[in-house]
Amino acid sequence: MKLNRCINRLRNYDFEISLFKRRAGVAFITMIGLCFLLVANLYQLEVKNFSYYQTRANDNRIQVLPISPPRGLIYDRNGHLVAQNVPVYVLEVIPTKVTSWRDSVLHVSNYINLSSEQRQALLELRPIGHKPQIIKSDISEIEVAQFSAHQHEFPEFRISAEMKRYYPYGDALTHVVGYVAHINDRDIENLKQEGEFGNYRATKTIGKLGIERYYEKLLHGQQGYEEVEVNSRGRVIRTLKYVPPIAGKDLVLNIDIGLQQHVYQLLGDRQGSAVVLDPKDNSVLAMVSSPSYDPNPFVGGISSSEYSQLLKDPRHPLLNRATLGVYPPASTVKPFIAIAGLSEKVISPETVRNDHGRWQIPGSGLHSKAWRDWRRWGHGNVDVTLAIEESVDSFFYQIAYDLGIDRISDWMGMFGFGQRTGIDVFEETAANMPTREWKQRRHHQPWYKGDTVPIGIGQGYWTATPLQLAKATSVLVNHGNVTSPHLLKAVIDHGQSLESAQLVDYPKTNAMNQVKDIYWNISLNAMRLVNQGSRGSGRRSFKGAQYCSGGKSGTAQVFGLKQDEIYNSKELSHHLLDHGLYTGFAPCNNPEYVTSVVIEHGNGGSKVGAPFVRNVFDYLLVNKNT
Repeated sequence: MKLNRCINRLRNYDFEISLFKRRAGVAFITMIGLCFLLVANLYQLEVKNFSYYQTRANDNRIQVLPISPPRGLIYDRNGHLVAQNVPVYVLEVIPTKVTSWRDSVLHVSNYINLSSEQRQALLELRPIGHKPQIIKSDISEIEVAQFSAHQHEFPEFRISAEMKRYYPYGDALTHVVGYVAHINDRDIENLKQEGEFGNYRATKTIGKLGIERYYEKLLHGQQGYEEVEVNSRGRVIRTLKYVPPIAGKDLVLNIDIGLQQHVYQLLGDRQGSAVVLDPKDNSVLAMVSSPSYDPNPFVGGISSSEYSQLLKDPRHPLLNRATLGVYPPASTVKPFIAIAGLSEKVISPETVRNDHGRWQIPGSGLHSKAWRDWRRWGHGNVDVTLAIEESVDSFFYQIAYDLGIDRISDWMGMFGFGQRTGIDVFEETAANMPTREWKQRRHHQPWYKGDTVPIGIGQGYWTATPLQLAKATSVLVNHGNVTSPHLLKAVIDHGQSLESAQLVDYPKTNAMNQVKDIYWNISLNAMRLVNQGSRGSGRRSFKGAQYCSGGKSGTAQVFGLKQDEIYNSKELSHHLLDHGLYTGFAPCNNPEYVTSVVIEHGNGGSKVGAPFVRNVFDYLLVNKNT
């Protein structure tokens, strides 16, 4: 029994030894296999895919930070800065250091002045990412001092400096220069469509209006960048490479800031607009819209309450009346209608007609509609010169009727009516030079003969902007030569002197070569008589002037009068009074200036427009030379 037990034990022992050896062999082979796999994987990582993982490691370690370029400056024609960059303090938050955002905002508001609206907006903000984010601009020096004294309490905040756009002349130039504001989603979409988004990765503002918007690509410049090494927390350790940004171009405008301010002050609280051109090349010396508004709050972000006040203002300060304001051009168009009538042989320089104070369509009968003259008893016998000088409506009713709307619209189109002037701002309307097709499309009605009659005195369906009126006057002064009004005079490299400016050349065209010089001179001489003649509507305003000038007044109706109804301004509310228009040139020989003005509800062009234009010409031709 004992022997059998011993034998069985030996057998079990041998079996366990054999099993152990087999298991050890399998484990060894498995270890060898795993080691082989490890070596193969290391080879894959360290050798075969070395460049791939090196690139990824560098991407994590090295970051490319875009640098915003300095925005180009804007000068007036005399070298005065009208848009500049000024250093300001800004409060930034470092998102990675924020523990409780609500507590942080409430705490920092003890030292940084935040309105209730700003505080609420910040509380709704959720800072994310590694990059610092600006949460308030224009920090005062007192706020900087208060914050700095308690800097240790705010590891998540810091104060830094940046350049901010500033407009020193405020509301006097808003509708010309415009302004920049924060880039929004619409701007980003437009930049992507234009292929420019990559150049704006570090830029926070973009041109929104006027020159700032129209010449955005010139003013913005080319962004730079720096390659920096960062640690695992995203902090910059060192700079590896620096490529400086290229500043935007500086622009020189044709605007004379002294004249611009003078014209703006002349308009005062009245609603209206005025334009001053140099007719030699149609450079815009002044372009004013009143009322206006200060553009500077828009740069840092205007509050919703302030913006709402501007939107709800019944005087519409946001509207650029010089290019977007549309008015019946009224009698200011009579010199242009005369050119069309003379050229089409509808009248001649010797044509004389007797004006009785009312005009009817020939053959329409005594009881049919009659169009009255502004002088109810008429003007007697008048030729084309006297018709312009005294602004005889009946004379031009007949011209319009004889010309017809087709020829009128063609001729007035050559003067620029019904078309954008081509000025270098996007905010412009073509207004309306009516045609048969336009009325059918707009009112679904045919054009009637009676529709043509008021067109002869700039009423009816005809509308124009103050800038169109100034351009048309310049075309008249230049005997048909046409140049688009333009604000930009020259472009210079950022920081260079104005003497290095590259002048911008603007083409000149003439589509009215068929007009005889004698016809141009008839209209121009009649406009001279408006200001200088014994019967001119502007003679009182220009009495005693030290220079010769020409002009034409216009009174645009705000509402229509019934048959035989008399206009009585004393019984009307202010908003129902006629608009006052005036356009003029000076001096008479080789004119240097063209000025057009529209004063809303001014109750007559000769009453308010003529004194306004006289004041502008005095400033340009008398006061500036003394």
